[in-house]
Amino acid sequence: MKILITGICGFVGSALARSLAQAGGHDLVGLDNFIRPGSETNRAELNELGVQIFHGDIRSASDLEAIPAVDWVIDAAANPSVLAGVDGKTSSRQLIEHNLAGTVNMLEFCKTHRAGFTLLSTSRVYSIQPLADLPVEIHRGAFRPDMSQSLAPGISAKGAAETFSTQSPVSLYGATKIASESLALEYGASFDFPVFINRCGVMAGAGQFGRPDQGIFAFWINSHLNKRPLKYIGFDGMGHQVRDCLHPRDLISLLEKQFAAREVPQEHRIVNVSGGATSAMSLRQITAWCDEQFGPHLIETEPVPRQFDIPWMVLDSTKAESVWNWTATTPVLHILKEIAAHARQHPDWLDRSAPF
Repeated sequence: MKILITGICGFVGSALARSLAQAGGHDLVGLDNFIRPGSETNRAELNELGVQIFHGDIRSASDLEAIPAVDWVIDAAANPSVLAGVDGKTSSRQLIEHNLAGTVNMLEFCKTHRAGFTLLSTSRVYSIQPLADLPVEIHRGAFRPDMSQSLAPGISAKGAAETFSTQSPVSLYGATKIASESLALEYGASFDFPVFINRCGVMAGAGQFGRPDQGIFAFWINSHLNKRPLKYIGFDGMGHQVRDCLHPRDLISLLEKQFAAREVPQEHRIVNVSGGATSAMSLRQITAWCDEQFGPHLIETEPVPRQFDIPWMVLDSTKAESVWNWTATTPVLHILKEIAAHARQHPDWLDRSAPF
């Protein structure tokens, strides 16, 4: 199968390309605009693995004219920050062009070549207000849902299921992903090509570009190791807020099943994919782990939450397990150790991959 991966030199795209290339059986093509600091570092290794990489931008339909016909597209190109468009660093128009107009161009590409399409979506499609209002309790240094209280529909101790509300507000970033999901399903139904949407938890692993609004696990470990300033922001200011995590290579087994599946009910085409509650950690827990690995580091405190902050975000992947027999296989501690090993080998990583 010939597969095109957009955003191939980003963290997720490059991790998927490495895993697929090493497994064999596929001809890989990649597209990247290289505007992300650090993305250029992945090009040489992918070339050595036989991946053909095109320099282009999914926002420009003419850039796709040089791409050969493929059997499948994995869309991993996006601005992945929930603060994008509102943080003063990226305009709202740029965000929409990247995450929505770019998706339209890739769907048109799939329509032309009759290629399958997988959209890597996000947990941030879920409504902010009920998540911000979630009743929580502190357990072992981390928030968790207070099961003695009434929880919003679609939330359980396992996390947010696909039935949880996606009603606005979800952030501009989340809105672009919801719109992309809807358009992708409509294109697939209208033009008869397979479409799958995988809503991913926080991606994490070695080589991730560490920024607090995107790669929080990599950012925190690299910053702690190099004794850079860190701060618990929002809620009680004690770092109890929780996220789950997922190594990109754990997606491969799911992607392979989706490549081979054609007749799938529409209701099964959207699934959550994440390490779930067993992979979830609070910033306080990550700090404790880092203290053991690197020695203690003082964390500053700012109790006032930022826009879009939520105390607990864990995805329930029960549907993916039921429909696809898929579960994440890389334990969270293995992910942390992998990031730490990379951080030790690359002490300048934050400067190289997130200079602003």
